[in-house]
Amino acid sequence: MTRYIRHSSAFCALLLTALLANAARVQVFQAGVYEGNPANRRATIARYQQPRGDILVGGEPVTGSTDTGEQLRYERTYRDGPLYAPITGHASQLYGTTFLEDAEDGVLSGVDLAPLPLWTDVTRGATSGGDVLTTLDPKAQRAAFDGLHGRKGAVAAIEPATGRILALVSTPSYDPAELSGNSEAAVSAWARLNHDPEKPMLNRAVRQTYPPGSTFKVVTAAAALDAGVVRDLDALTRSPDPYRLPGTRTRLTNEADGCRDASLREAFKWSCNTVFAKLGVDVGVTGMSGTAGAFGFNDRRLRVPFAVSPSTFDTHVDKAQLALSSIGQYNTRATPLQMAMVAAAVANGGRLRTPYLVEGTARRDGEALSGGGMRPDRQVMRPSTAALMRELMTDVVRDGTGTNAAIPGAVVGGKTGTAQHGLGNAGVPYAWFISWAQADGDLEPKVAVAVVVENASADRGEISGGGDAAPIAKDVMRAVLGL
Repeated sequence: MTRYIRHSSAFCALLLTALLANAARVQVFQAGVYEGNPANRRATIARYQQPRGDILVGGEPVTGSTDTGEQLRYERTYRDGPLYAPITGHASQLYGTTFLEDAEDGVLSGVDLAPLPLWTDVTRGATSGGDVLTTLDPKAQRAAFDGLHGRKGAVAAIEPATGRILALVSTPSYDPAELSGNSEAAVSAWARLNHDPEKPMLNRAVRQTYPPGSTFKVVTAAAALDAGVVRDLDALTRSPDPYRLPGTRTRLTNEADGCRDASLREAFKWSCNTVFAKLGVDVGVTGMSGTAGAFGFNDRRLRVPFAVSPSTFDTHVDKAQLALSSIGQYNTRATPLQMAMVAAAVANGGRLRTPYLVEGTARRDGEALSGGGMRPDRQVMRPSTAALMRELMTDVVRDGTGTNAAIPGAVVGGKTGTAQHGLGNAGVPYAWFISWAQADGDLEPKVAVAVVVENASADRGEISGGGDAAPIAKDVMRAVLGL
């Protein structure tokens, strides 16, 4: 009898070993297969069983969660959805997450806040989502959005001394709440938004690059001053008008009069293409590429914290192409955020702070999780060059092409731009304006802005930048300065 008991015990032990081995195979070695199976909804159900943390602007939430009572219980809600969509992105039960909802998903969902993730997995417990505090100035954001008034375009505003992003607007926009749930309405909204030729879900401020046109002359002027090609703002530059592009028969002309041999001060004020094309050639590819790179062009690593499309300055060009690149044409392209960085570097004495959008994160009870603080900076140009560039930009607003940006009670520097595009430059020009502002009582500039309007209404040259884009920049600067 004892022998039979031993055999039975051994057989039971063998069965138990086989059972444990199979459980280990399923739960450890094949866990990924089962977890990734579309039929497995446990992770999705668990994800939406609790409210998401909020994204805060000026200390107030611009997001929320609503209890639907369904299996996927909580849906995302948005306050002023179209206004903040370029920052929040969407958090959709069907289509995933974008922008801050994606970059900060670990905090907002609570996944990164679990004290013991393994124990949480075992107990199926959930950690409440945390909040994300942004750097945005709600008044500046609203001024930019209202200024564009639904026209296709974008605005980016930065605090020069810190790199804090104060406004980031893209229009036309959309309401992310339309995509939050999993109903037929969400499916229909997704199809409509993706087929809309105006591309309302495109964040033009950070994901669309444009030829920057004459606003790029800020970079070219800084390169010429740093390289010693120009030493005196009022000295004649010996620039012909028209200017024949080196090695070609193509003649470059100007919208403004009086550009022949114009000084850098006058050429910058009235945006003489011929002067800046020649300056770019005189500086050379190496000098121009180095200065453009210092400003942030050709940087593929910038995140704010979501990715920013790289702005480009072609480093493999002949002299004719370099001439065109130096006036913001040919292959030169920039995001509005990049051009706000250009203005910010001038305003900050030649030092450029890396822009950022998240000031910090916190638990729902207010306990801080991570702080913000300034990001790294780099010297873009000599401080003496930055002082001269501020002088040039101030002249543009005082009595040049950017007078529409002048603000009583503040010093404002700016640069207008009109970028040709399309086959044979047949498209309606893009109107640009970049600027910075310092209230009379402030010790340093408080804001740098870049505005681009795609469907500008002006008839010629630089006036479209001053007429269409400059008033928007002015409203944003006034909002930040409190004027």
